[in-house]
Amino acid sequence: MEDSHSLPLHHCHVHKLRATLFKTYAFLHILALGAIFYYRGAFFFDKTPLKPYNTVPSFPWLVTFAAEILLSFLWILKQPMYWRPVTRTVFPERLPKDEELPRIDVFVCTTDPRKEPTFEVMNTVVSAMALDYPGEKLGVYLSDDGGANVTLEGVKEAWAFATWWLPFCRRYKVKTICPLAYFDQPEEERRQSEEFIQDRNIVKEKYDFFKKQLQSKARRNEADDANKTSHPDHPSLIQVIDGNSIEAKTSTLNPEPVAMPLLVYVAREKRPSHPHHFKAGALNVLLRVSSTLSNAPYILVLDCD
Repeated sequence: MEDSHSLPLHHCHVHKLRATLFKTYAFLHILALGAIFYYRGAFFFDKTPLKPYNTVPSFPWLVTFAAEILLSFLWILKQPMYWRPVTRTVFPERLPKDEELPRIDVFVCTTDPRKEPTFEVMNTVVSAMALDYPGEKLGVYLSDDGGANVTLEGVKEAWAFATWWLPFCRRYKVKTICPLAYFDQPEEERRQSEEFIQDRNIVKEKYDFFKKQLQSKARRNEADDANKTSHPDHPSLIQVIDGNSIEAKTSTLNPEPVAMPLLVYVAREKRPSHPHHFKAGALNVLLRVSSTLSNAPYILVLDCD
């Protein structure tokens, strides 16, 4: 039997007949466009009085010519996707074992909790942690360009809730790994076992507490000082989030042993007198931090919401 490591993970089949037919059509289409452009251009260079088209006003002719050029340009832009039609087939059963999979780092960037609510950002963080991938091979990095305290507190709450959410997703193979989307949809009828209902109710209770905590922290942060929600001038802060960073008075952690991904909060130093290059600068810092902590060969960048 052939070694699974030597087999391809996907197969790309080129539809040669479709490609040949399309190239023939494209060639004829280009000839037609050339004839049209020649006909339109002849209007401006051939001034023979006997030509019937020389009696046509120049402005409508020019507008029509410009429209044809624009539409032809748009048509050309669409052609590369048809030039080589392919069908791809993937073979997930040929993937290596969990211990042989490479590491993956997930980058999530946020700036201002007033524009990007902390609750939605943390749902993205929890979703990234719940990816169908070995926990010890996964790293999630949250870049907080605003240096907001509510974001740091929120990521700790997200880690605590993830200790309940991740085992639930893995045990029941949940497809919708975003808690916000999962609990907004109707319950699935095909898993109505007593064990599933009991576990779902427990996780739903933890989710409601997680949501309440984040919303109360956001309101308290705005009430304390709305101007300090996003700091234009702050030092750098890098913190690895784990059970030791969770305050005892906040969310309770799942006592069940869980293979948790690496979760890191990163707030880069910002000074008004120095350009920070916005999201590009934030991703550059995440690359430097991740290369030191996990150094994964593959990186996935997600939008915060």
